[in-house]
Amino acid sequence: MHVLQLNKRVQSFRQVREQETHVIIDEIGKSCGSVVDLGELLNLLTNNVICRVVLGRTYASKKFNDLLVRFTYLIGCFSVGNYIPWLSWVDRVSGLEARTKKVAKEFDEFLEGVLEDHTYKNTMMDGEGNRNDKGQDLLDILLDLEIESNTSFMHRDATKAGIMVRLFHFTLDHYTTGDLPLVSDELPTNDLFAAGTDTASTSIEWAISELIRHPRVMKKLQKEALRLHTPAPLLISRDSTQDVKLMGYDISAGTQVIINAWAIGRDPLQWEEPEMLCPERFLNNSIDYRGHNFEYISFGAGRRGSPGIHFAIVVNELALANLVYKYDFAFPEEVKGEELDMTEITGLILRRKSPLLVVATPHFD
Repeated sequence: MHVLQLNKRVQSFRQVREQETHVIIDEIGKSCGSVVDLGELLNLLTNNVICRVVLGRTYASKKFNDLLVRFTYLIGCFSVGNYIPWLSWVDRVSGLEARTKKVAKEFDEFLEGVLEDHTYKNTMMDGEGNRNDKGQDLLDILLDLEIESNTSFMHRDATKAGIMVRLFHFTLDHYTTGDLPLVSDELPTNDLFAAGTDTASTSIEWAISELIRHPRVMKKLQKEALRLHTPAPLLISRDSTQDVKLMGYDISAGTQVIINAWAIGRDPLQWEEPEMLCPERFLNNSIDYRGHNFEYISFGAGRRGSPGIHFAIVVNELALANLVYKYDFAFPEEVKGEELDMTEITGLILRRKSPLLVVATPHFD
């Protein structure tokens, strides 16, 4: 799967990112002087980029969006059986298992349709009898691997699993049955674009929120926003390979360990005034979010770090740079910057509790 993780592959989708960013910029321009929900537009931007990169086109139908909403809701649900297997019956009684199976089946049918469309498209030839590879998306790459593989690694179910992992970084193997294997253990469960869907739009939204509250600062804002508002607070879990003693606690081999990146980013032992927005702390500072500095691991670190870091950063940088360059943002007249509700919603993704409503004016007027 390394073919999907190359920085060169990320750069190959530059045109997609630019086109979708321009769509959002133009949409804001049409609403200049009026209140717009910036969070909703940013979510539309990242969803469209991801769908075009992975699936080859945008999907804006109400049915698809409803499916995503239900799927995202299930991501944040607590499954008792995942942690206490002998209490898995609780998930059946609560209805969680049935709801998960229903959504999994609907998504499986959706993916089958997408795969059929791509399979047909890939049979189309140009005038010289060669397949036209122009505009190849990641699903095309997965289908090529499926065809070229001489092993059982890539088959249709594994291809669908690859799409699922890419889009949602959520494993359904606890609930899937033999005839609905949406997620395969053969595929890496750390999402290639884990920071490229909800996390991308969330981090941009938080950055804009802090920018409007503190208009005097812009340099190093993105790094500081990632530290202060880590979009995915709990990193992908790890299993202890041996018995260890940590901070007075005995951790047995095989224990699932979850790292709280949000708490690390606000650790007063590592950061001076950690609750303050201070982008200047990164001036003349080589600390980086790529996993080399363990006090700042918004994307994780090591082999379990997010391989989608390059994708997330280029989306964030392009969107944030264009927004700040094109427009000045302010709150509606009845809202003062220091009064903006910055409450976070607890979950896998730390979203804003209230929508980010802003008024945009062209920067050069």
